[in-house]
Amino acid sequence: MLNLKMWMSSLVVLAITAVPVVAENNNAKTANENAAAATSADASNPASPRLASTTGDANVTALLGVLVSKGVLNAEEAKSLGGTPAQQSARLLELLREKGILSAADYEALTTPSASAQVAPNLVASTTPILPAAVTNPAPEPQPTKPAPPKVIPAVAPLRVLQLEPSKPDGLVPDLKLGSGARLKLYGMVKTSVIYDTSSPYGTDMPLPGFLTASGTAFDPGPTSSPEFHAKARFARVGANFEWPDVAGSNTAITGKLEFDFEGNYSRALNRNISTIRSNMASIRLAYGRVDHKFNDETSVFALFGQDWTPFGSSTLPNLFETTGLGLGFGTLYERAPQFRFGVGHKIGGSRNVFFQPEFAVVMPAYGNDPSNVADQLGYGEKQGADSGRPEVQARIVTQWQLDKAPGVAPAQLIFSGVQGDRKVMLRSTDIPLCNNTNTEICPSSTVFRAAFPHGAQTTSNRTGWTGELQLPTRWVTVTTKYWSGSDLRFYFVGSLFSNYNDTAGLTKTCLNAEAAAAYCSGTSNDGGSSVLFGLNSSGAAVLAPQRPVRANGAFINVAFPLSRIFNADATGRNAGWQLHLHYAFDQAKTRDVLSAAGHPRLGNPRSKNDLAAATLYWKMNSLVSFALEESMYRTRIADPNLADSGTFPIYRGVPARQWHDIRSEFGPIFTF
Repeated sequence: MLNLKMWMSSLVVLAITAVPVVAENNNAKTANENAAAATSADASNPASPRLASTTGDANVTALLGVLVSKGVLNAEEAKSLGGTPAQQSARLLELLREKGILSAADYEALTTPSASAQVAPNLVASTTPILPAAVTNPAPEPQPTKPAPPKVIPAVAPLRVLQLEPSKPDGLVPDLKLGSGARLKLYGMVKTSVIYDTSSPYGTDMPLPGFLTASGTAFDPGPTSSPEFHAKARFARVGANFEWPDVAGSNTAITGKLEFDFEGNYSRALNRNISTIRSNMASIRLAYGRVDHKFNDETSVFALFGQDWTPFGSSTLPNLFETTGLGLGFGTLYERAPQFRFGVGHKIGGSRNVFFQPEFAVVMPAYGNDPSNVADQLGYGEKQGADSGRPEVQARIVTQWQLDKAPGVAPAQLIFSGVQGDRKVMLRSTDIPLCNNTNTEICPSSTVFRAAFPHGAQTTSNRTGWTGELQLPTRWVTVTTKYWSGSDLRFYFVGSLFSNYNDTAGLTKTCLNAEAAAAYCSGTSNDGGSSVLFGLNSSGAAVLAPQRPVRANGAFINVAFPLSRIFNADATGRNAGWQLHLHYAFDQAKTRDVLSAAGHPRLGNPRSKNDLAAATLYWKMNSLVSFALEESMYRTRIADPNLADSGTFPIYRGVPARQWHDIRSEFGPIFTF
């Protein structure tokens, strides 16, 4: 038995040592010769399984057949030795050592390089176990294909948050494929900045118009202009694009988007109270599904369901670094809202590749008049839009064409949009005010208003608006501009953030008359978001003062220069991503409405005009990392100061002021993925 073991050990050592040499020689054989040899080996050893693939080495297969026939290996062990001949040799050595066929010295001799490696390196590997060079020095793993370097520095592309041309079926290259068949692609950014404001009376990390009350905080900061420093990371944003398969046909694409950021409120919880400043809450930005269907290469239709940018006003946005407020109250005009939107796209074509798309949407009506009761606001949001009992309707028409045919230039767009909606305010009967003035001309009886409105009262106002928007990209400069006009546009962050006012014209006996106090004829709406005035008309009848929307208009222009392209920088170098954006915007509420909204020229807040001037310098380090420096000035002026003496001006730094301004510096990186 010992002699047999020694004989088998010698045979195995000889066979395994020769395997790489034989395998090397067999490389010269044709595929047909290898196949014939392998078939012959299998035929002579019916008990031996075929271990290698159809392209494996026949000599290794024959050797394993001998070992199985001699009882050194069983069939199951032989089957486990799959792979290339070199891999089979290495695994066989290990298995024979475990079985005791090979001694430690034998195994060491077979797996340790010898001096022969210096003479014939193709026969003896430089690592253990002995393997052919093709295995011991494998080819490097293929690396992901990098995108081809740009041949030209692109022009500045306008921000376009609303999709125009239809989605293509199976057009999404996914990061994940779900079991349902849906495909998902993630995206997002981490954006941080450091900020210095020469005046930030509200303590916020975003600019707001002057002379207003923010979150219960009075505007007047005290003896100084209240300069502040902020560092923030709540710009951070994460999103996912989806695509669902459509088994019914190839002309329909079903896509969607879910996106959120951390621009929400600061958390209010026991373990967050001290660290509130860093504990921002995530909030939804976009969440919708969309269906596109192509009738032919020219005409398509789409339907979108969910929360998206509004077709009214949101098509054109300035490229500002500060996006927490994105010109909030300073003329930008934009919004995101739940909606059902439908559109038809038609490709006219021609040398300019003209594309035309009208859209119509029914949108959740909202007015931004928050309930005074915080619990109600957190639980229900606002009521005054939903209480109208009808949706807001919006529409936009987009014409797109290629203005500049140079490479790297986006198409131009001309856009018109409009909106119409109703707002309703309701009062319960118990909220109708009493009239307790002893002057019977003002108050015929204490219950004069409750008698006129025994079941409560309601009033409505109308919202209208329109925009004209233009985006003109060229190789040297990109101009983006928008003009807007409308009424009650507070929800869209314009109109100096006014919503409506009580029109007391024609009311001869109201609480504004001499002896009366305001509380005697002012009722509060059932959501606590509005005060409603009651009075007597010229006939002496008790009436509710109608509420009128504050009218406003405004515009912005953003001019962007691709500095790197202008100065002919290397498209593949670090200086290929320099851009300069110059921006100016204004927001003007109608003076007459503002003074009426204040209730009286000597009461309330008569702010009227806000404007913003900004310069933003971007440097794109690479396709995923950018840095920005923005210098800006935000300014607010009161409504027609010639109408009032200095005693009616709002207080700022402890003295009456006609205007407020903040010079703001902001710098930071943007990391995208």
